[in-house]
Amino acid sequence: MSHFAKFTAGLLLGAAMVGAGIGSAAAQEEINLVLNWVPGGDHAPIYWAEAQGWYDEVGIDLIIENGTGSGASAKKVGVGRNQVGIADLPTALRAIGQGADIIAVMNIYANSPYGIYWRKSSGIETFADLQGKTIGNPPFDAARQMWPAIAKVLDIEPDSVKFVNIKPNAKAAALTSGSIDATTNFYNVHYIYQRIFGDDLGFVALRDLGFNPYSNSIIANGEWAAENDEALGNFVSVTQRAYATCVVTPEPCIETLAKAGSQKVEDVTQNWRLVVELMTNETSVEYAIGYFAPDRMQTDYEAIIDSFEDITEFDIAGAYTNKYLDMSISMPESGLK
Repeated sequence: MSHFAKFTAGLLLGAAMVGAGIGSAAAQEEINLVLNWVPGGDHAPIYWAEAQGWYDEVGIDLIIENGTGSGASAKKVGVGRNQVGIADLPTALRAIGQGADIIAVMNIYANSPYGIYWRKSSGIETFADLQGKTIGNPPFDAARQMWPAIAKVLDIEPDSVKFVNIKPNAKAAALTSGSIDATTNFYNVHYIYQRIFGDDLGFVALRDLGFNPYSNSIIANGEWAAENDEALGNFVSVTQRAYATCVVTPEPCIETLAKAGSQKVEDVTQNWRLVVELMTNETSVEYAIGYFAPDRMQTDYEAIIDSFEDITEFDIAGAYTNKYLDMSISMPESGLK
């Protein structure tokens, strides 16, 4: 069976199971999901599935909360304030090394979305030219949190750049004014920078320089997960199928997110196209959407452990699981570059 046939057959089976309410609890289980940020294209499948009643049908009363960065969402899930959340995986692994009770259950971004943006007219031509310059972003920004690991992989001194605190929605304006030399952002909003800066845009994807860990992932509080295995399994099952469905038929998902986030459909559409690119790699095609490859998880773990002095070693095998994923739901091969 081809990957696409396998993908489609799995979707049909999953839709039938959800429609029948298989695995639903007798009473609704309230699950509070904290996002890594405000609603964006990468969250569209969750909002769409919630609007369709998919979570209700498996006994889940889903509460979605806006986030303020992966560092914040990892901390909230780690202490049990939220049962589940979305966080950049290296940020979550660092939190685990600091004592957070977290288990990753599904990745959304199989490729790293970390990108650095600058204006060519500033005289910066390549990533190397950023040394000695300022990078403006919020303290909880994922790339800023992971800068020691990034610097180690890219073989530069971590303090070769200076970080400047700015508000999340001030990045482009600060870059335009020249108050910062560069900023970081996730690749799924690349179209915004292209729109603003046009031919003056300088950009590098850190995955192209060799830093490519898993990124945005569904994480759960470890203690809650152990005590609510069925509820977590139902949540992951619905979420995985929602992402798969939105890859095949994106328009309804895009429209739902645009309404929920008070955004333009055209903007969410461009965002979602980049999200699909970030979701797609050999692992998500060969195995399943959301699958964590053990060897790659080990590499990500080693990068974190070797880069931060404020964490202690832990068993990476206990920090994630693939057991809730339906292995029949993989990305279509057409998404591979």
